[in-house]
Amino acid sequence: MDIHHPPALSILGAAPIEAWLQANPGRLLELVAQVYLDAAEGLAGNPDSYFLRFADSDRNRIIALPAVLDDARPVAGLKWIASFPENTRHGLDRASALIILNDRQTGYPLACLEGSLISAARTAASAVLGARCLHPTPGHSAHFGVVGCGPIAWRTLCLLHQSGWALEQVSLCDLDPARAERLRQRCQDLGLRARVAPLETCIRNSDLLLFATSAVRPGIDQAHWFAHAPTVLHLSLRDLATNVVLQAQNLADNVSHCLKAATSLELAWLQAGHQRFIAGDISEALRGKVTPDPTRPRIFSPFGMGVLDLAVARAIHHDCAAQPHLRVTDFFPRPYQADQA
Repeated sequence: MDIHHPPALSILGAAPIEAWLQANPGRLLELVAQVYLDAAEGLAGNPDSYFLRFADSDRNRIIALPAVLDDARPVAGLKWIASFPENTRHGLDRASALIILNDRQTGYPLACLEGSLISAARTAASAVLGARCLHPTPGHSAHFGVVGCGPIAWRTLCLLHQSGWALEQVSLCDLDPARAERLRQRCQDLGLRARVAPLETCIRNSDLLLFATSAVRPGIDQAHWFAHAPTVLHLSLRDLATNVVLQAQNLADNVSHCLKAATSLELAWLQAGHQRFIAGDISEALRGKVTPDPTRPRIFSPFGMGVLDLAVARAIHHDCAAQPHLRVTDFFPRPYQADQA
């Protein structure tokens, strides 16, 4: 880059991002799996997430997830994602986000991407990888239960379907019955047999469970509902009470990150006084160092690593470079040094 000419800023909105995600489900899974492995090898920097909370609500928050990838194509960046659950009452999505990609050499921002689609997609990919690692019958579920029927649940269902998973029966549960019914109708588009069910029925009948709610504190403490040892994809992080967590085999994406922000894992750690109930992280499971225990519930709790958003955003930015998009060539000011030349 010429020192007198800062880079242009690319802006990618929802349409090209959605098109890329629909066209590349396999690549999405590969990217997320590789980042998990790279992070374990020290090739990714994933600092703590930063939570902006508000005095008038314990549910609304905006989270900053900084990250850096130091692989063959190094990049830094940030996801800035808001979660306002009441938005759904007004026809808006709960989550909205931006992802910024920064040049690794100069620090200049290179691109701004719509982030909620990427965030949901990488979360779904984490869930599918967790299911692949922990479920006793990878690729097959006799009964898949979904608690929380929003975009994350839909993304996960789609990615399981695109990945070849056979889901014989699907049960759906949501505090808003209309949302559960909408997801049931969308499941029909995938050729899935789905029904709306009460919470207890959904949990007890399912060998594979997805929790994708916006719960801020655990509300499910009926440990006996999990006596049949299901695989649990705990994407919401805060649905399960400590007695449910402590009886299970637990897997995290990053153990230290998951033991923060009043997650179910953190509450279990504080109660137990140790971390022995956590079998390991997803990178160990991907390498076969952690194997599923069929005698207990198996819970995967991915806190959400900013490097995942970064890797997916980088791939989309690279692949969409030749497509029409907004490119602002004069976004940054003329360098101070240039005025002195």
